[in-house]
Amino acid sequence: MELLLLLFLPLVGAIFAFLLGKSEIAKTVAIVWSLLSLAHTLSIVSRFVPDASTQFLIDAEWIESLGIRFIVGIDGISMLMVLLTNALIPLIILASFKQNFKNPGAFYGLVLFMQSGLLVVFTALDAFLFYVGWEAALIPIYFICALWGGENRIRVNLKFFIYTIAGSLIMLIAIIFLYTQTANKEYGIEALYNLNLDSTAQGWVFWAFFLAFSIKMPVFPFHTWQPDTYTEAPTAGTMLLSGIMLKMGIYGVIRWLIPIAPIGFEQWGNTALVLSIIGVVYASIIAFTQEDVKRLIAYSSIAHVGLISAGIFAWNLQGLQGAMIQMLSHGLNVIGLFFVVDIIIRRLNTREIDQMGGIAKNAPKLAIAFLIILLGAVALPLTNGFIGEFLLLMGIYNFNFWAAVIAGLTIIFGAVYMLRMYQKVMLGTANEVTINFSDIRGTEFAVLFIICAFVIIIGVYPKPLLHISEAAVNNLIETVNSKIQR
Repeated sequence: MELLLLLFLPLVGAIFAFLLGKSEIAKTVAIVWSLLSLAHTLSIVSRFVPDASTQFLIDAEWIESLGIRFIVGIDGISMLMVLLTNALIPLIILASFKQNFKNPGAFYGLVLFMQSGLLVVFTALDAFLFYVGWEAALIPIYFICALWGGENRIRVNLKFFIYTIAGSLIMLIAIIFLYTQTANKEYGIEALYNLNLDSTAQGWVFWAFFLAFSIKMPVFPFHTWQPDTYTEAPTAGTMLLSGIMLKMGIYGVIRWLIPIAPIGFEQWGNTALVLSIIGVVYASIIAFTQEDVKRLIAYSSIAHVGLISAGIFAWNLQGLQGAMIQMLSHGLNVIGLFFVVDIIIRRLNTREIDQMGGIAKNAPKLAIAFLIILLGAVALPLTNGFIGEFLLLMGIYNFNFWAAVIAGLTIIFGAVYMLRMYQKVMLGTANEVTINFSDIRGTEFAVLFIICAFVIIIGVYPKPLLHISEAAVNNLIETVNSKIQR
Protein backbone atom coordinates (compact mmCIF):
# COMPACT_ATOMS: atom_id res chain seq x y z
CA MET A 1 0.00 0.00 0.00
CA GLU A 2 2.98 2.31 0.51
CA LEU A 3 3.56 2.43 -3.25
CA LEU A 4 -0.10 3.09 -4.05
CA LEU A 5 -0.01 6.02 -1.67
CA LEU A 6 3.18 7.24 -3.34
CA LEU A 7 1.54 7.16 -6.79
CA PHE A 8 -1.81 8.67 -5.85
CA LEU A 9 -0.85 11.39 -3.34
CA PRO A 10 0.12 13.82 -6.14
CA LEU A 11 -3.02 12.89 -8.08
CA VAL A 12 -5.25 13.77 -5.13
CA GLY A 13 -3.34 17.04 -4.72
CA ALA A 14 -3.87 17.77 -8.42
CA ILE A 15 -7.63 17.33 -8.06
CA PHE A 16 -7.73 19.74 -5.11
CA ALA A 17 -5.66 22.29 -7.05
CA PHE A 18 -7.90 22.03 -10.12
CA LEU A 19 -10.99 22.59 -7.96
CA LEU A 20 -9.51 25.80 -6.56
CA GLY A 21 -9.32 27.30 -10.05
CA LYS A 22 -8.15 30.93 -9.98
CA SER A 23 -7.68 31.06 -6.22
CA GLU A 24 -4.13 31.81 -5.03
CA ILE A 25 -4.64 29.15 -2.37
CA ALA A 26 -3.81 26.62 -5.11
CA LYS A 27 -0.07 27.27 -4.73
CA THR A 28 -0.28 26.54 -1.00
CA VAL A 29 -2.18 23.33 -1.68
CA ALA A 30 0.41 22.32 -4.28
CA ILE A 31 3.40 22.86 -1.99
CA VAL A 32 1.68 21.05 0.90
CA TRP A 33 0.85 18.00 -1.21
CA SER A 34 4.31 17.92 -2.78
CA LEU A 35 5.87 18.00 0.69
CA LEU A 36 3.56 15.19 1.82
CA SER A 37 4.80 13.15 -1.16
CA LEU A 38 8.40 13.94 -0.23
CA ALA A 39 7.82 12.94 3.39
CA HIS A 40 6.26 9.64 2.29
CA THR A 41 9.20 9.07 -0.09
CA LEU A 42 11.68 9.59 2.74
CA SER A 43 9.70 7.08 4.81
CA ILE A 44 10.04 4.54 2.00
CA VAL A 45 13.76 5.28 1.63
CA SER A 46 14.25 4.69 5.37
CA ARG A 47 12.74 1.20 5.01
CA PHE A 48 14.35 0.37 1.67
CA VAL A 49 16.93 -2.45 1.73
CA PRO A 50 19.69 -1.61 -0.81
CA ASP A 51 19.96 -5.04 -2.38
CA ALA A 52 19.01 -6.27 -5.85
CA SER A 53 15.42 -7.17 -4.94
CA THR A 54 12.24 -5.40 -5.98
CA GLN A 55 10.46 -4.07 -2.90
CA PHE A 56 7.02 -2.66 -2.02
CA LEU A 57 5.70 -4.80 -4.89
CA ILE A 58 2.06 -4.54 -6.00
CA ASP A 59 0.77 -7.03 -8.58
CA ALA A 60 -2.96 -6.77 -9.29
CA GLU A 61 -5.28 -7.59 -12.16
CA TRP A 62 -6.12 -4.62 -14.35
CA ILE A 63 -7.29 -5.54 -17.87
CA GLU A 64 -7.23 -9.31 -17.60
CA SER A 65 -8.55 -10.03 -21.10
CA LEU A 66 -5.53 -8.26 -22.64
CA GLY A 67 -2.93 -9.63 -20.23
CA ILE A 68 -2.41 -6.20 -18.65
CA ARG A 69 -1.62 -6.10 -14.96
CA PHE A 70 -0.99 -3.27 -12.52
CA ILE A 71 2.54 -4.19 -11.45
CA VAL A 72 4.70 -1.64 -9.66
CA GLY A 73 7.74 -1.97 -7.45
CA ILE A 74 10.95 -0.28 -6.41
CA ASP A 75 14.56 -1.43 -6.63
CA GLY A 76 17.74 0.62 -6.21
CA ILE A 77 17.52 2.08 -9.71
CA SER A 78 13.92 3.25 -9.47
CA MET A 79 14.41 4.36 -5.86
CA LEU A 80 16.80 7.11 -6.94
CA MET A 81 14.40 8.24 -9.65
CA VAL A 82 11.49 8.41 -7.21
CA LEU A 83 13.66 10.37 -4.79
CA LEU A 84 14.72 12.74 -7.58
CA THR A 85 11.11 13.36 -8.66
CA ASN A 86 9.64 13.95 -5.23
CA ALA A 87 12.57 16.08 -4.04
CA LEU A 88 12.57 18.38 -7.05
CA ILE A 89 8.82 18.94 -7.42
CA PRO A 90 8.52 20.96 -4.15
CA LEU A 91 11.50 23.08 -5.22
CA ILE A 92 9.95 23.69 -8.65
CA ILE A 93 6.61 24.67 -7.10
CA LEU A 94 8.28 26.94 -4.54
CA ALA A 95 10.37 28.53 -7.30
CA SER A 96 7.18 29.50 -9.15
CA PHE A 97 5.57 31.29 -6.16
CA LYS A 98 6.44 34.75 -7.49
CA GLN A 99 4.97 34.02 -10.90
CA ASN A 100 1.49 35.36 -11.64
CA PHE A 101 -0.64 32.73 -13.35
CA LYS A 102 -4.14 33.56 -14.59
CA ASN A 103 -5.34 30.17 -13.41
CA PRO A 104 -2.98 28.92 -10.67
CA GLY A 105 -5.25 25.96 -9.88
CA ALA A 106 -4.87 24.61 -13.42
CA PHE A 107 -1.12 25.25 -13.47
CA TYR A 108 -0.31 23.57 -10.16
CA GLY A 109 -2.81 20.81 -10.85
CA LEU A 110 -0.97 19.98 -14.07
CA VAL A 111 2.37 19.95 -12.24
CA LEU A 112 1.06 17.49 -9.64
CA PHE A 113 -0.65 15.38 -12.30
CA MET A 114 2.67 15.20 -14.15
CA GLN A 115 4.38 14.15 -10.92
CA SER A 116 2.02 11.20 -10.61
CA GLY A 117 2.72 10.15 -14.22
CA LEU A 118 6.47 10.36 -13.65
CA LEU A 119 6.22 8.14 -10.58
CA VAL A 120 4.29 5.54 -12.60
CA VAL A 121 7.07 5.57 -15.23
CA PHE A 122 9.76 5.02 -12.59
CA THR A 123 7.96 2.20 -10.75
CA ALA A 124 6.04 0.35 -13.52
CA LEU A 125 6.94 -3.31 -14.05
CA ASP A 126 4.37 -3.84 -16.79
CA ALA A 127 5.18 -2.44 -20.24
CA PHE A 128 1.63 -1.24 -20.91
CA LEU A 129 1.50 0.51 -17.53
CA PHE A 130 4.89 2.06 -18.31
CA TYR A 131 3.47 3.42 -21.56
CA VAL A 132 0.41 4.81 -19.76
CA GLY A 133 2.67 6.59 -17.27
CA TRP A 134 4.87 7.83 -20.12
CA GLU A 135 1.90 9.48 -21.84
CA ALA A 136 0.37 10.69 -18.57
CA ALA A 137 3.60 12.55 -17.79
CA LEU A 138 3.74 14.12 -21.27
CA ILE A 139 0.17 15.45 -21.48
CA PRO A 140 0.48 18.03 -18.65
CA ILE A 141 3.73 19.50 -19.99
CA TYR A 142 2.08 20.07 -23.38
CA PHE A 143 -0.56 22.25 -21.70
CA ILE A 144 1.92 23.96 -19.37
CA CYS A 145 4.05 25.02 -22.35
CA ALA A 146 1.07 25.90 -24.57
CA LEU A 147 -0.84 27.96 -22.00
CA TRP A 148 1.94 29.70 -20.08
CA GLY A 149 4.84 29.74 -22.55
CA GLY A 150 6.45 32.58 -24.50
CA GLU A 151 5.39 34.33 -27.68
CA ASN A 152 6.34 31.45 -29.99
CA ARG A 153 4.88 28.77 -27.74
CA ILE A 154 2.34 27.44 -30.26
CA ARG A 155 4.88 26.76 -33.02
CA VAL A 156 7.47 25.40 -30.60
CA ASN A 157 4.96 23.26 -28.73
CA LEU A 158 3.73 21.75 -32.01
CA LYS A 159 7.27 20.67 -32.85
CA PHE A 160 7.69 19.21 -29.36
CA PHE A 161 4.34 17.43 -29.70
CA ILE A 162 5.21 15.89 -33.08
CA TYR A 163 8.60 14.65 -31.89
CA THR A 164 7.33 13.08 -28.69
CA ILE A 165 4.17 11.56 -30.16
CA ALA A 166 6.14 10.02 -33.03
CA GLY A 167 8.60 8.46 -30.59
CA SER A 168 5.83 7.26 -28.29
CA LEU A 169 3.89 5.57 -31.10
CA ILE A 170 6.99 3.74 -32.33
CA MET A 171 7.62 2.54 -28.77
CA LEU A 172 3.99 1.40 -28.46
CA ILE A 173 4.32 -0.67 -31.64
CA ALA A 174 7.43 -2.32 -30.18
CA ILE A 175 5.62 -3.03 -26.89
CA ILE A 176 2.70 -4.66 -28.73
CA PHE A 177 5.15 -6.73 -30.79
CA LEU A 178 6.87 -7.94 -27.62
CA TYR A 179 3.47 -8.80 -26.12
CA THR A 180 2.68 -11.03 -29.09
CA GLN A 181 5.97 -12.89 -28.61
CA THR A 182 5.36 -13.86 -24.97
CA ALA A 183 4.06 -17.34 -24.24
CA ASN A 184 1.11 -16.19 -22.13
CA LYS A 185 0.44 -12.91 -23.98
CA GLU A 186 1.48 -10.53 -21.22
CA TYR A 187 3.29 -7.22 -20.73
CA GLY A 188 5.13 -8.05 -17.48
CA ILE A 189 8.77 -7.01 -17.43
CA GLU A 190 10.01 -10.47 -16.41
CA ALA A 191 8.24 -12.07 -19.36
CA LEU A 192 9.81 -9.51 -21.70
CA TYR A 193 13.26 -10.02 -20.16
CA ASN A 194 12.95 -13.77 -20.73
CA LEU A 195 12.07 -13.52 -24.45
CA ASN A 196 14.50 -15.19 -26.84
CA LEU A 197 14.09 -13.05 -29.95
CA ASP A 198 16.41 -13.44 -32.93
CA SER A 199 18.99 -10.77 -33.72
CA THR A 200 16.84 -9.12 -36.41
CA ALA A 201 13.87 -8.72 -34.10
CA GLN A 202 16.05 -7.45 -31.28
CA GLY A 203 17.69 -4.94 -33.60
CA TRP A 204 14.28 -3.60 -34.58
CA VAL A 205 13.14 -3.45 -30.93
CA PHE A 206 16.36 -1.68 -29.96
CA TRP A 207 15.81 1.11 -32.46
CA ALA A 208 12.11 1.44 -31.71
CA PHE A 209 12.79 2.00 -28.02
CA PHE A 210 15.94 4.02 -28.66
CA LEU A 211 14.11 6.52 -30.87
CA ALA A 212 11.47 7.12 -28.19
CA PHE A 213 14.01 7.43 -25.38
CA SER A 214 16.60 9.45 -27.34
CA ILE A 215 13.96 12.03 -28.30
CA LYS A 216 13.07 12.45 -24.67
CA MET A 217 16.64 12.78 -23.35
CA PRO A 218 17.45 14.18 -26.04
CA VAL A 219 20.40 12.60 -27.89
CA PHE A 220 21.85 13.89 -31.16
CA PRO A 221 20.33 14.11 -33.79
CA PHE A 222 16.90 13.93 -32.10
CA HIS A 223 17.52 17.02 -29.98
CA THR A 224 16.28 19.86 -32.20
CA TRP A 225 13.00 20.35 -30.31
CA GLN A 226 14.79 20.93 -27.00
CA PRO A 227 16.43 24.39 -27.13
CA ASP A 228 13.30 26.10 -28.48
CA THR A 229 11.03 24.33 -26.02
CA TYR A 230 13.24 25.06 -23.03
CA THR A 231 13.43 28.72 -24.08
CA GLU A 232 9.72 29.25 -24.73
CA ALA A 233 8.35 27.17 -21.84
CA PRO A 234 7.57 28.93 -18.55
CA THR A 235 10.44 28.48 -16.11
CA ALA A 236 8.61 25.84 -14.08
CA GLY A 237 7.94 23.95 -17.31
CA THR A 238 11.60 24.17 -18.29
CA MET A 239 12.57 22.86 -14.85
CA LEU A 240 10.17 19.93 -15.20
CA LEU A 241 11.46 19.11 -18.67
CA SER A 242 15.16 19.38 -17.87
CA GLY A 243 15.23 18.38 -14.22
CA ILE A 244 12.99 15.31 -14.29
CA MET A 245 11.26 14.48 -17.55
CA LEU A 246 14.37 13.86 -19.63
CA LYS A 247 15.35 11.26 -17.01
CA MET A 248 12.41 9.20 -18.28
CA GLY A 249 14.39 8.48 -21.43
CA ILE A 250 17.61 7.66 -19.58
CA TYR A 251 15.74 5.41 -17.16
CA GLY A 252 13.94 3.74 -20.08
CA VAL A 253 17.26 2.79 -21.68
CA ILE A 254 18.49 1.22 -18.44
CA ARG A 255 15.28 -0.51 -17.35
CA TRP A 256 13.64 -1.49 -20.63
CA LEU A 257 15.73 -1.13 -23.78
CA ILE A 258 19.01 -2.90 -23.00
CA PRO A 259 17.65 -5.79 -20.85
CA ILE A 260 14.85 -6.57 -23.33
CA ALA A 261 17.04 -6.38 -26.46
CA PRO A 262 20.55 -7.39 -25.31
CA ILE A 263 21.55 -8.75 -28.73
CA GLY A 264 20.23 -5.59 -30.37
CA PHE A 265 22.29 -3.64 -27.85
CA GLU A 266 25.36 -5.71 -28.74
CA GLN A 267 24.80 -4.90 -32.41
CA TRP A 268 23.89 -1.23 -32.15
CA GLY A 269 25.11 -0.06 -28.73
CA ASN A 270 28.34 1.32 -30.18
CA THR A 271 26.34 3.41 -32.67
CA ALA A 272 24.23 4.81 -29.85
CA LEU A 273 27.39 5.59 -27.87
CA VAL A 274 28.90 7.43 -30.84
CA LEU A 275 25.71 9.48 -31.31
CA SER A 276 25.81 10.35 -27.61
CA ILE A 277 29.41 11.56 -27.81
CA ILE A 278 28.70 13.55 -30.97
CA GLY A 279 25.94 15.25 -29.02
CA VAL A 280 28.38 16.14 -26.25
CA VAL A 281 30.77 17.92 -28.63
CA TYR A 282 28.07 19.41 -30.89
CA ALA A 283 26.00 20.89 -28.06
CA SER A 284 29.12 22.27 -26.35
CA ILE A 285 30.25 24.04 -29.52
CA ILE A 286 26.78 25.49 -30.10
CA ALA A 287 26.68 26.68 -26.48
CA PHE A 288 29.76 28.83 -27.17
CA THR A 289 27.82 30.85 -29.74
CA GLN A 290 24.72 31.54 -27.64
CA GLU A 291 23.87 35.08 -26.57
CA ASP A 292 20.54 34.01 -25.05
CA VAL A 293 21.32 32.86 -21.50
CA LYS A 294 18.42 30.40 -21.40
CA ARG A 295 19.42 28.74 -24.68
CA LEU A 296 23.00 28.45 -23.48
CA ILE A 297 21.90 26.41 -20.47
CA ALA A 298 19.62 24.35 -22.74
CA TYR A 299 22.56 23.33 -24.94
CA SER A 300 24.65 22.71 -21.84
CA SER A 301 21.98 20.24 -20.73
CA ILE A 302 22.19 18.38 -24.06
CA ALA A 303 25.96 18.00 -23.60
CA HIS A 304 25.61 16.66 -20.05
CA VAL A 305 22.88 14.21 -21.04
CA GLY A 306 25.01 13.01 -23.96
CA LEU A 307 27.73 12.10 -21.47
CA ILE A 308 25.22 10.23 -19.28
CA SER A 309 23.95 8.32 -22.32
CA ALA A 310 27.49 7.42 -23.40
CA GLY A 311 28.24 6.14 -19.90
CA ILE A 312 25.20 3.86 -20.03
CA PHE A 313 26.09 2.39 -23.44
CA ALA A 314 29.63 1.70 -22.20
CA TRP A 315 27.75 -0.81 -19.99
CA ASN A 316 29.90 -1.33 -16.92
CA LEU A 317 29.49 -0.63 -13.21
CA GLN A 318 31.30 2.70 -13.26
CA GLY A 319 29.34 4.01 -16.23
CA LEU A 320 25.94 2.97 -14.89
CA GLN A 321 26.61 4.14 -11.35
CA GLY A 322 27.87 7.42 -12.79
CA ALA A 323 24.66 7.73 -14.80
CA MET A 324 22.52 7.09 -11.73
CA ILE A 325 24.11 9.75 -9.52
CA GLN A 326 24.57 12.18 -12.40
CA MET A 327 20.84 12.06 -13.12
CA LEU A 328 20.28 13.34 -9.59
CA SER A 329 23.06 15.92 -9.82
CA HIS A 330 22.04 17.14 -13.25
CA GLY A 331 18.43 17.50 -12.15
CA LEU A 332 19.43 19.55 -9.12
CA ASN A 333 21.93 21.72 -11.00
CA VAL A 334 19.80 22.43 -14.04
CA ILE A 335 16.74 23.58 -12.10
CA GLY A 336 19.05 25.77 -10.03
CA LEU A 337 20.56 27.31 -13.16
CA PHE A 338 17.20 27.89 -14.81
CA PHE A 339 15.83 29.42 -11.60
CA VAL A 340 18.76 31.86 -11.36
CA VAL A 341 18.23 32.77 -15.00
CA ASP A 342 14.51 33.26 -14.38
CA ILE A 343 15.25 35.63 -11.49
CA ILE A 344 17.55 37.66 -13.74
CA ILE A 345 15.12 37.69 -16.68
CA ARG A 346 12.18 38.81 -14.50
CA ARG A 347 14.19 41.69 -13.10
CA LEU A 348 15.80 42.83 -16.37
CA ASN A 349 13.17 41.79 -18.96
CA THR A 350 15.87 40.42 -21.25
CA ARG A 351 17.59 37.10 -21.97
CA GLU A 352 20.49 38.67 -23.86
CA ILE A 353 23.83 38.16 -22.12
CA ASP A 354 25.31 41.31 -23.66
CA GLN A 355 22.72 43.45 -21.85
CA MET A 356 23.74 42.10 -18.45
CA GLY A 357 26.74 42.67 -16.22
CA GLY A 358 27.68 43.91 -12.77
CA ILE A 359 24.79 42.13 -11.06
CA ALA A 360 27.02 40.73 -8.30
CA LYS A 361 27.61 44.20 -6.85
CA ASN A 362 23.94 44.67 -6.00
CA ALA A 363 23.04 41.00 -5.51
CA PRO A 364 25.92 39.22 -3.70
CA LYS A 365 23.68 36.41 -2.38
CA LEU A 366 22.48 35.62 -5.90
CA ALA A 367 26.04 35.79 -7.20
CA ILE A 368 27.30 33.31 -4.60
CA ALA A 369 24.40 30.89 -5.15
CA PHE A 370 24.81 31.11 -8.93
CA LEU A 371 28.54 30.38 -8.64
CA ILE A 372 28.05 27.34 -6.38
CA ILE A 373 25.45 25.81 -8.71
CA LEU A 374 27.54 26.64 -11.78
CA LEU A 375 30.59 24.95 -10.25
CA GLY A 376 28.47 21.88 -9.63
CA ALA A 377 27.39 21.94 -13.27
CA VAL A 378 31.03 22.09 -14.49
CA ALA A 379 32.01 19.22 -12.16
CA LEU A 380 34.38 20.97 -9.79
CA PRO A 381 35.73 18.47 -7.19
CA LEU A 382 33.68 18.41 -3.96
CA THR A 383 30.53 19.43 -5.84
CA ASN A 384 27.75 17.05 -6.86
CA GLY A 385 28.65 17.09 -10.56
CA PHE A 386 32.17 15.80 -10.03
CA ILE A 387 31.49 12.28 -8.78
CA GLY A 388 28.97 11.53 -11.55
CA GLU A 389 31.12 12.83 -14.40
CA PHE A 390 34.22 11.13 -12.95
CA LEU A 391 32.45 7.75 -12.86
CA LEU A 392 30.95 8.29 -16.32
CA LEU A 393 34.32 9.08 -17.85
CA MET A 394 35.90 6.12 -16.03
CA GLY A 395 33.20 3.85 -17.43
CA ILE A 396 33.69 5.19 -20.96
CA TYR A 397 37.48 4.92 -20.56
CA ASN A 398 37.15 1.25 -19.55
CA PHE A 399 35.16 0.75 -22.74
CA ASN A 400 37.32 2.81 -25.13
CA PHE A 401 40.15 5.25 -24.46
CA TRP A 402 39.46 7.60 -27.38
CA ALA A 403 35.76 7.72 -26.66
CA ALA A 404 36.63 8.90 -23.13
CA VAL A 405 39.01 11.55 -24.49
CA ILE A 406 36.35 13.01 -26.77
CA ALA A 407 33.55 12.71 -24.20
CA GLY A 408 35.77 14.40 -21.63
CA LEU A 409 35.70 17.55 -23.73
CA THR A 410 32.32 18.31 -22.13
CA ILE A 411 34.12 19.19 -18.87
CA ILE A 412 36.63 21.49 -20.59
CA PHE A 413 34.10 23.13 -22.91
CA GLY A 414 31.51 23.40 -20.16
CA ALA A 415 33.91 25.16 -17.82
CA VAL A 416 34.81 27.67 -20.54
CA TYR A 417 31.34 28.68 -21.74
CA MET A 418 29.70 28.55 -18.30
CA LEU A 419 32.39 30.61 -16.55
CA ARG A 420 32.46 33.06 -19.45
CA MET A 421 28.70 33.42 -19.15
CA TYR A 422 29.02 33.99 -15.39
CA GLN A 423 31.63 36.67 -15.97
CA LYS A 424 29.47 38.53 -18.50
CA VAL A 425 26.27 38.26 -16.46
CA MET A 426 27.42 38.75 -12.86
CA LEU A 427 30.76 40.58 -12.98
CA GLY A 428 32.08 43.67 -14.69
CA THR A 429 30.51 47.11 -14.63
CA ALA A 430 26.79 47.58 -14.02
CA ASN A 431 24.85 49.29 -16.79
CA GLU A 432 21.62 51.27 -16.86
CA VAL A 433 19.64 48.01 -16.96
CA THR A 434 21.39 46.25 -14.06
CA ILE A 435 22.26 49.21 -11.83
CA ASN A 436 19.16 48.77 -9.63
CA PHE A 437 19.15 44.95 -9.56
CA SER A 438 17.73 43.67 -6.25
CA ASP A 439 19.11 40.66 -4.38
CA ILE A 440 17.25 37.41 -3.70
CA ARG A 441 14.95 37.09 -0.70
CA GLY A 442 12.07 34.99 0.59
CA THR A 443 11.25 31.94 -1.52
CA GLU A 444 14.03 32.79 -3.99
CA PHE A 445 16.63 32.59 -1.22
CA ALA A 446 15.08 29.42 0.24
CA VAL A 447 15.12 27.51 -3.08
CA LEU A 448 18.68 28.49 -3.96
CA PHE A 449 19.96 27.83 -0.43
CA ILE A 450 18.53 24.29 -0.49
CA ILE A 451 19.99 23.59 -3.94
CA CYS A 452 23.42 24.96 -2.97
CA ALA A 453 23.42 22.88 0.21
CA PHE A 454 22.81 19.66 -1.72
CA VAL A 455 25.36 20.58 -4.40
CA ILE A 456 27.97 20.56 -1.62
CA ILE A 457 26.57 17.68 0.50
CA ILE A 458 26.33 15.25 -2.43
CA GLY A 459 29.75 16.34 -3.68
CA VAL A 460 31.40 15.74 -0.31
CA TYR A 461 29.56 12.54 0.63
CA PRO A 462 27.87 10.71 -2.31
CA LYS A 463 28.19 7.21 -0.78
CA PRO A 464 24.58 6.84 0.52
CA LEU A 465 23.15 7.53 -2.95
CA LEU A 466 25.61 5.24 -4.71
CA HIS A 467 24.89 2.52 -2.15
CA ILE A 468 21.15 2.60 -2.90
CA SER A 469 21.62 1.67 -6.56
CA GLU A 470 24.83 -0.40 -6.57
CA ALA A 471 23.35 -3.88 -6.01
CA ALA A 472 20.52 -3.34 -8.51
CA VAL A 473 22.94 -2.00 -11.12
CA ASN A 474 25.31 -4.94 -10.63
CA ASN A 475 22.44 -7.39 -10.96
CA LEU A 476 21.19 -5.76 -14.16
CA ILE A 477 24.67 -5.80 -15.71
CA GLU A 478 25.09 -9.48 -14.89
CA THR A 479 21.64 -10.29 -16.30
CA VAL A 480 22.37 -8.58 -19.62
CA ASN A 481 25.95 -9.83 -19.89
CA SER A 482 24.77 -13.41 -19.43
CA LYS A 483 22.87 -13.02 -22.72
CA ILE A 484 25.56 -11.34 -24.79
CA GLN A 485 29.26 -11.55 -25.49
CA ARG A 486 30.95 -8.16 -25.23
